[in-house]
Amino acid sequence: MNITDPIADMLTRIRNANVAMHDNVSMPSSKLKEAVAKILLREGYIEEFNVSDVEGKPFKTLNITMKYSPKRERVITGIKRVSKPGLRVYTPSSEAPRVLGGMGIAILSTSKGVITDREARAGRVGGEILCEVW
Repeated sequence: MNITDPIADMLTRIRNANVAMHDNVSMPSSKLKEAVAKILLREGYIEEFNVSDVEGKPFKTLNITMKYSPKRERVITGIKRVSKPGLRVYTPSSEAPRVLGGMGIAILSTSKGVITDREARAGRVGGEILCEVW
């Protein structure tokens, strides 16, 4: 099966697992998906992630462990794809979006790698806005 927008597929899988209160979610892996997962882990939106080989398959699998509060409340309240294949959204560092006034994060793909909106403003580097998480 050919996926047109793998990042949107990743975000949808995370969103669906979050709504269904699943503990784990898995998907085909790529370097960009791993970079996004690394940022979600660093910012405290997921518990952990790992990449594993699948026996008899030519691709690797990205496994994400979802994070919930001790009262089983969701840590991720919303996740949205911003730049899409039909409409790419780019921003300079000075205009990097503040999600919920700084309570959430925007993930950008830049020449310095995949970083958050705060890191983009601090490093004065712009790029493509991949998604917003709050």
